[in-house]
This record gives sequence, structure tokens and C-alpha cells, in this order.
Amino acid sequence: MKIIIGSKNPAKISAVQAAFSDYEADIMSEDVPSGVNDQPFSDEETIKGAINRAYGALEISGGQIGIGLEGGVQKTEYGFFLCNWGALAEKGQPPIIAGGARIPLPDAVAERLSAGEELGPVMDDYAKKENIRKNEGAVGIFTNGQIDRSAMFSHVMKLLIGQYEYRKRG
Repeated sequence: MKIIIGSKNPAKISAVQAAFSDYEADIMSEDVPSGVNDQPFSDEETIKGAINRAYGALEISGGQIGIGLEGGVQKTEYGFFLCNWGALAEKGQPPIIAGGARIPLPDAVAERLSAGEELGPVMDDYAKKENIRKNEGAVGIFTNGQIDRSAMFSHVMKLLIGQYEYRKRG
């Protein structure tokens, strides 16, 4: 089986590799555009980005499965929350979709997002670190390392694979 990840982000690649560790699979990654804003601002936009990455990966690769993982933020009456979504694409099938953990963002971060900045650079500045999005992610910073970005996406991947296996059962 050939599985293509629609991203070169190490946290996303690690999550997919861990999730498919029991499969006989060649796992590759391609830089696939999400087709949404660099900073998705809703569940709908974040889901669309994940689906676009999954089908984009499938189309350019000739693989059997395309995986798209996308992080975003969702505004609620309680403030901005991190959101993350994944999609698993197969030719001729509707996408399998799953979402993951949510935690609120501090007001100082939310204000900068509202002003048009993207979460990755804001987090680098906020935490005085570099490449947070490719490492622990905002979730890793705000959970004091209890859950990092790869673990967050690993949970989404388990939800995707579970649905994939259930669909295969017929």
C-alpha cells in the first residue's frame, strides 16, 4: 500500500507513520497546498484544508491513500480555540474526516490572530522559540508538554484509520 501525506511538516509525518505502523505501507510526503487561508479560522475551513491536502496528495502520487492534516482556530463565545482536522482520501470514495482535541488560546495570542497574523509565527514570538509548528505546536506550549502536535494529530489519525478499517469491512 502506498500512503501519501499532503504535507512536509515533521509533526504531521510522525503522526501518520505512527498510526500506520502495523501496516505494510510505503509512506511518502508531498508538499500539497491546503487551498484555504494560511490561518484557517473555522472548523469548516480547517476541514476543507485537510480534505484538499488528502485528495491533492492522492492525485499527484498514484497512491492508494491520501492523508491531509490541518490545524486551525475556531472562534467561540469562550474565545479562540485550537482545532485540528484530518481527512483520509481514497479514489472513488467520499473522504473520511476526523477532528481532535481543542484548547483555548490566551487572549494575547487570539488578539494577534484577529489582527490577521498566523498562529505559527505568533507562537514563535509568544514562546520565544523557533518552528513551534514543526515541533511541539501551540498545544505543546499550552499543555506544558503533556500533548504535543504530533500526539494531537496521532489521535486524529487513529480516528481516521478506525473509520477506514470499519468502511473496509463493508
